[in-house]
Amino acid sequence: MDAIRPLALVLGLFTQDTLVLRGGKLFDGVRDETVANPGVVVRGGRILAVGGPLAGLDGAGTLVVELEQDETVLPGLFDLHAHYALDLFGRGRVDETTTVPLLFLANGVTATFPAGEVDPEAMRALRVAIDRGECVGPRIYNSGPYFGSSRRGWRDDMPIAELQAEVDRQAELGARGFKAKGIGPEHLRALIERAHLHGATVTGHLGSGFRGTVNPRDAIEMGIDRVEHFLGGDALPADAPAYSSLVDVDPGSAAFDAIARLYVERGVYFDATLSAYGYYGEQEPLVFGHFDEGEATGAYFTPHVRALLAGRPERRVSERFERIYHVKRRTLKAFYDAGGGHLITLGTDHASWGQYLQGFAAQRELHCLVLAGLPPAAALKCATINGARALGVGDLLGSVEPGKLADLVVVGGDPLADIRNTRDVRRVVKSGRLFDAKELLAQARGTLGPADESQEAAWKPGR
Repeated sequence: MDAIRPLALVLGLFTQDTLVLRGGKLFDGVRDETVANPGVVVRGGRILAVGGPLAGLDGAGTLVVELEQDETVLPGLFDLHAHYALDLFGRGRVDETTTVPLLFLANGVTATFPAGEVDPEAMRALRVAIDRGECVGPRIYNSGPYFGSSRRGWRDDMPIAELQAEVDRQAELGARGFKAKGIGPEHLRALIERAHLHGATVTGHLGSGFRGTVNPRDAIEMGIDRVEHFLGGDALPADAPAYSSLVDVDPGSAAFDAIARLYVERGVYFDATLSAYGYYGEQEPLVFGHFDEGEATGAYFTPHVRALLAGRPERRVSERFERIYHVKRRTLKAFYDAGGGHLITLGTDHASWGQYLQGFAAQRELHCLVLAGLPPAAALKCATINGARALGVGDLLGSVEPGKLADLVVVGGDPLADIRNTRDVRRVVKSGRLFDAKELLAQARGTLGPADESQEAAWKPGR
């Protein structure tokens, strides 16, 4: 194996023509099993071959990585609700574009959809910089700003023509999908129709139909591509807010069967974001116990931020969200059993307030999917090929197959034996560039947040 300086691994600067991952195991995202890795050959940023003769590939210009027997190669992970935002001062969210991208990539998340951007210009600039190789991070499929009351300055009386012009502008700037939250039916219908003209997808954090909100059932009839958080339908009656009814959803009811069937018939993707509710609840130790020393100690924050966080009062536990957290597990399993497994995607919906960091959230969400009753292979497909297909890039990403872009993760252990093995990320390959996960984490330490009081203003946008 060729020797590489750590800095080259951090920056992905090794200029090999060919990369070979040899040995260990492989979960390719196509089969429901891990197999002996027959050798994954990467050239020009794409997967050239999986298996076949490897003789003659050890020469100049080739980096051969010999994996340990217990290591497993996976497709890169997709987070389809990947907020880059932090709120360190209780004054509103700020998209962070320096450290958070490193933490995502270090945890094997090679593709992200932000699902509503606080600062679309900064997020677009980050995407361009990553694509140009000017900085390190996952692929970003920009969502542009929220469409609905979650956007600062949103007007419920916005003319449809103005909404259409905004969609046109964001699509021209590179948005690949849009997120609706707090939107009425007229605006949602216009958003879906206009986005589809640009080949972009639409997802939504919707409601029950109560007080002008849109039930996911009605959004599906409008042609929405994906839905966040809850399935909707008559299981969420329109005479009460969605969260009031969510705790009482019966996955064995006729209403639940009807909405699950509608998703399957229409091919609409569902992003359950299970762990997002657990953060607000009791924080079940099995899932939410810190598995990274740096996250546990706050080592990724600047010393100034660590001192501020140390003085925070203890958080309040939401009993309602704790109940929802467990109800959603049952409903997700019922949706899977109803034939919706190929439509479930992984989304974390985790902006950070300091206790947890979004870069480590995908592994917790994977664990939640398995605790809900999904087989580990199905959970991994939710995080890989399902996510790629939901964004319309399944022909390029999401599985380890010849011709696809080379986004790969090497973890210690077999995730099908224990899904928590995805927490032990050893190496990441993005577009054929090799990164050492520990070096990425080392680069991120001490960089998150303002360095001193003079820099705090940029982190206090106001509500």
